[in-house]
Amino acid sequence: MPRSVNHVASRAKRKRILKLTRGYYGARKNVWTVAKNTWEKGLTYAYRDRRNKKRNFRALWIQRINAAARLEGLSYSRFMGALHAKGIEINRKVLADLAMNHPEAFKAIIDKVK
Repeated sequence: MPRSVNHVASRAKRKRILKLTRGYYGARKNVWTVAKNTWEKGLTYAYRDRRNKKRNFRALWIQRINAAARLEGLSYSRFMGALHAKGIEINRKVLADLAMNHPEAFKAIIDKVK
């Protein structure tokens, strides 16, 4: 009896991954083994960078808060320490947004802390 191979499913799987690798450079878009390896490695990068993105944004918020606080004569660490001492609970994302887009509101927070 001849061997039964589900060619429809295996071709569909290859087609699906080759569709996902459209736009890649060279053989990465149309050679099955290269495309599959590239696509799999891309998934690991995506997983890693979803975590790194959070790190990068926190660092950006801290830099923005620091820059705005220094314009008012405070360092970032002294400003955050004073915020916690006063019991004002505003996260860094909101503070950075205030520092960038609403400097008068940020100044009001600094005046309350001083």
